[in-house]
Amino acid sequence: MPLLLLMPMFACLVLEGVAIGGGWQALVAYINLGCYYIFGLPLGYLLGYIANLGVMGLCGGMICGTALQTLLLMIVLYKTNWNKEVEQATKCVRKWGGQDITAGNGAQST
Repeated sequence: MPLLLLMPMFACLVLEGVAIGGGWQALVAYINLGCYYIFGLPLGYLLGYIANLGVMGLCGGMICGTALQTLLLMIVLYKTNWNKEVEQATKCVRKWGGQDITAGNGAQST
């Protein structure tokens, strides 16, 4: 059972790494803040202290926050236009690699 509870956390870490690698650090930070501090902690408080579930309620609230974060990151990655991302990355690599050289007449060679 505890191993099953860790699976969404690992999936969330992988999705978070992909989103950060894609250049969406600010978006991931806002998703983390919203899911943990605005959703997960208050839910954990409600479940733990108001519903008298104790530590299980606190953990349940944080697991729900992690599940929400995983869902939101999956939506973000699903909606991404990956062909556009590849084009942007290719331009950056060519520019940084010195292949994006401007000719004397202003035309760029590829």
